[in-house]
Amino acid sequence: MVYTNKAYSFIYLEEKIMKVITVKNQLEGAKIGLDIVSEKMAAGAKTFGLATGSTPVEFYNQIINSDLDFTDKTSINLDEYVGLDGSDEQSYRYFMSQHLFNEKPFKANFLPNGKAADLDKEVKAYDEIIDAHPIDLQILGIGQNGHIGFNEPGTSFDVTTHVVDLTQSTIKANSRYFANEADVPKQAVSMGIASILKSKTLILMAWGHEKAEAVKGMIEGEVTESLPASVLQQHDDVIVIIDEAAASLLN
Repeated sequence: MVYTNKAYSFIYLEEKIMKVITVKNQLEGAKIGLDIVSEKMAAGAKTFGLATGSTPVEFYNQIINSDLDFTDKTSINLDEYVGLDGSDEQSYRYFMSQHLFNEKPFKANFLPNGKAADLDKEVKAYDEIIDAHPIDLQILGIGQNGHIGFNEPGTSFDVTTHVVDLTQSTIKANSRYFANEADVPKQAVSMGIASILKSKTLILMAWGHEKAEAVKGMIEGEVTESLPASVLQQHDDVIVIIDEAAASLLN
């Protein structure tokens, strides 16, 4: 892939390449993300792993305003809060509807059922969905503590879909979307790290100084379960798109 007028570098990690693209701002990064999606679709990509939160919002705006057609594509989301159904404005299903699905319909959209009566059964069913629809391109953000999806520090790299007890730092970070911190769910169903790593291509986006330390650990630190995103060093095809602030601590 060739990106014109963009700053990008290739980080060699034990015979594998992590492509790191540094941009001026989120809008520029979102446009590059759109270019990659377009290329993958032209090459036959059918299934897209999607993320929520503030990080991919502009990226989804770019998709909405594009001429890309997803009516024969499938989406699989990373996670959902336990206890919220799709009609709740704080649920991730609602988020995806508002920020993408209402404007760009897919053939099928899969998200975990946060209201499932049997969560053990739900996580097994979600693993089956992922296996039945191999993800061609997975979108990721990164938490300030290095989490991907809701896989908090200490999560085994071998885990698949599971129920997560959210850390206080994640609850606090997500509280900006709720009336108060006490309203933030304490658990989520999340695609596991092993599930994420099955994806053919991974795009991780990060914006702002508050992500700089986690980005540095992910790219330049050791691979450790203490910083879940560091496992991406072991994947064959990772594209990291970060703004100058998020890249500020990189050597």
